[in-house]
Amino acid sequence: MSIPRILIFLLCFVVSTKAQITPRNIFGKDYSLGAVQQSLIPLNQWHPYPQNPTEWKAQVPDSVLQKVIKDGEKALNYKFEPISATISLDYVRSGDRNRHGSISFGKRNNLFQLLLAESIEDKGRFMEAILNGIWSICEESYWGVPAHIGHTGLPDVTNPVVDLFSAETASVLAIADYWVGKKLDKINPLIRKRIYHETNVRIFNPMLNNPERFGWMSKTKPVNNWNPWIMSNWIMSNLLLEKDESRRAKMLYGAMIGLDSYLNSLGEDGGCDEGPSYWFAAGGSVFDCLELLQNATNNRVNIYQNVLIKKMANYVYKTHISGEYFVNFADADPTLRPDGLMLYRFGKAIQEPQLQHFGEWAFAKYPQVKTEGYQRMRRIQNLLTVGSIKADDTEYQPVNEAWISDIQVMTARDNTGLFLATHGGHNDESHNHNDVGDFIIYYKGKPMIIDAGRGNYTARTFSKQRYELWFTQSQHHNLPMINGIGQKDGRSFEAHDVAFLSNEKEVSLTMNIAGAYPQEAGIQTWKRGVKLLKQKHQIEINDDFVLSQNPQSLQQVLMTICQVDTSKAGQIIFTNDDTQLVATYDPNLFSVSTDMPSTEGMEYDSFKTKWGKKLVTRILLTHKKPSTKGKYQLKFEGK
Repeated sequence: MSIPRILIFLLCFVVSTKAQITPRNIFGKDYSLGAVQQSLIPLNQWHPYPQNPTEWKAQVPDSVLQKVIKDGEKALNYKFEPISATISLDYVRSGDRNRHGSISFGKRNNLFQLLLAESIEDKGRFMEAILNGIWSICEESYWGVPAHIGHTGLPDVTNPVVDLFSAETASVLAIADYWVGKKLDKINPLIRKRIYHETNVRIFNPMLNNPERFGWMSKTKPVNNWNPWIMSNWIMSNLLLEKDESRRAKMLYGAMIGLDSYLNSLGEDGGCDEGPSYWFAAGGSVFDCLELLQNATNNRVNIYQNVLIKKMANYVYKTHISGEYFVNFADADPTLRPDGLMLYRFGKAIQEPQLQHFGEWAFAKYPQVKTEGYQRMRRIQNLLTVGSIKADDTEYQPVNEAWISDIQVMTARDNTGLFLATHGGHNDESHNHNDVGDFIIYYKGKPMIIDAGRGNYTARTFSKQRYELWFTQSQHHNLPMINGIGQKDGRSFEAHDVAFLSNEKEVSLTMNIAGAYPQEAGIQTWKRGVKLLKQKHQIEINDDFVLSQNPQSLQQVLMTICQVDTSKAGQIIFTNDDTQLVATYDPNLFSVSTDMPSTEGMEYDSFKTKWGKKLVTRILLTHKKPSTKGKYQLKFEGK
C-alpha cells in the first residue's frame, strides 16, 4: 500500500537547528511558591524510602536484599583516604582526572553501599565504617572534581562551586541522615550537625543566594545534562535535610524553576544532542526530579503528561540500535546497558507503552540491579521496582525509523538487519564533534561503519585544544576532506537545506554540508544524500559538490572496526566476526588506502578496549582526478 501524498509531504520538510531558548517555563507557569508550600509534605512526615528491615522486605525480594548486604560487607574493607593537594593538582599539572576521581568516587560509592546494607540489616555492624566515611567526606575542601573549578586545581573554600559531584555528594550525605541519623546521634550528635552545615555551605546557600553565577542555570542560553543532574540532587538533599519548612519549599521551587532552564533548552521533539549515553544523565535526571516532586507533594506537582516530557523520554528508544549499541554521535558512548528499571517506570509514568516495553526488554536482557554509581535516588527507586517489573523481551519492537527534527537526527532500519543513522545539525552542540553529515551503519546488530566516539576525558578534552584530538575532527568521521581540510567548530558551521523523506521505498536525509567547512576549504556547495532503500536493502551515500577552485586532493573517509578487504577494485568488504558488509565505489574515481588512528597517550587509551578490543581503522577513498565539481556515490549492502 502506498503512503498518501499528504503524508509524504508532512514527512518531507526543511528544518533549521538554531540554538535557542523556548520560554515554555512549564513549572513556572503551572506552579507558584505558595502552591508548593501548601503541597509539600513536611520533613517529619515524608518517608520516601524504606528505613528498616521490615519495610525493605515488604518491597524488595530477599535475594536482592542479600546481594546488597554482601556489597556492603565488601565495603567494610574500604579505607576512606584523604585527597591530597598533589592529587588535586593532577588536573592542572598533567591533565589527569583518574587519580582524584578514583578516590573521590570510591569514597561515595562505598559509603552508599554501607548505608544501604545498614538500613536493610539494621544490626549496627556497618556504623563505624559509615561514621568514618561521612567524616572523611565532610573533611574534604571540595566535594566536586578539580576539572570543574577552572585552572586553579585547588578550591577556593570561601567561594563554593556547585558541580555535578558536589551535588551528588550532598545526596549521599542526605540519605545517610535519613537512614542512620538516629544511630549517628548515639555515636555523637555533632555528626548530623556537620552533615547539614557542610551541605548548607556548599550547596544550599550557593543555590539559593546566587544560582545565576552557574552557567548550567542560565535562562538565556541552552543548558545540558548538568542542569537536571544537579537539580535532582539538590531536590533530594533539600527534601531530606532542610528542617526549616519555609526554606525547604523555597529551595524545592527554586529547583523546579531551575529545571525549566533545561526544558526550555530542548527543541520541540525533545532531542538530546549529547547522545543516548548522556540522555541517562539528562532526560533520565529529569525523570529523577519528577519522581521526587510527585512523591514529596502527594502527586500535586506532576507534569508527566506534558507533550515535551513524553518526546524527551521517547528519544532514548528511537536511538537504540541493537543490544547494547546506541547511536553515538558527539561524545556519546557506542555501548551501554540501558537501565531497564528506570525506563520501565518512566514509561508507566508517561503512559507510553513502547518505553515501558523497552524497559522490560532491557531488564530481561540485563537484569542487573545496580546500586553503585551516580543518581542515588534512581538506584533506590530501582531497588523498589524489582518486585513489580515484568522482565519480558517479547513486546518490545525497535522502531523502524525515526526523525528527531530539533537535532536533525535520522535513524532507519530494514527487515534484513541493515541499520542507518545520520544527522545534520551544527558544530557547537554539547560535547560536540565536528561531524555535520556523518553517518553510521550497523548490520545484524554489528557495528560496520562507525562514529569512533570519544577518548578519555582529560584537561585537553574541554580546552582550546579539544579539536586537536583526532576523535573530535571531521577528518576521522565519515565525511569528505578537501586538501586535507575538515570541518570547523562553532555555531555558524552547520548544515543547510536539510530535508527528511520517508515513503514506501526509502528513508533519507539530504543536506548541504558546505557551511560546516571553513572558507579555506573552498566549498561552494556540498549536497549530501544519505538514504536507506527499503526494498533493495541498500544504503546509498550520494555527494554532489561544487568547489571554488581545483583541489589538490579530495578524499572521503570511512571509519570502521571491521577487518577490511580492499583487494578488489571498486569494492570494500567489511567483516565483523561472521557478519559482512560490502561497499561499492567507482574505481575509476577513487583509490583506497587505510591507516590506524593513534591509541597512545592519555586521551586515546580507551580506544584499545572501547570497541570490544577491536581497533579503529580509517579508510581513505582518494579521488584520482579531483576537479571543481563532481558527483560520486557509495553503496552499502549486507552480504
